[in-house]
Amino acid sequence: MDMVTISNLVLSTIILIMGVWEYARSQSRTVLYIGIAFGLFAITHLLSLIGLAAALLGLILVIRVLGYLTIIYAIYIVMAKKKKAF
Repeated sequence: MDMVTISNLVLSTIILIMGVWEYARSQSRTVLYIGIAFGLFAITHLLSLIGLAAALLGLILVIRVLGYLTIIYAIYIVMAKKKKAF
């Protein structure tokens, strides 16, 4: 077993759970988007662990790009709010 991929899966899943939990508490879409992005990363780590990474390389690439774009969008939301404050 690849310990790096396992630790990435565990940590990504924890961030997903924390993001959903905080969204339920505060209705903050930003933390929800961050959690969803890490959930997408967790899916790719799981696919790697079960040996499907080579067969699903294109899908994994798309999932990871969507994850990164989701993080970028979450950061943009924070930046836009701070710009309005001035």
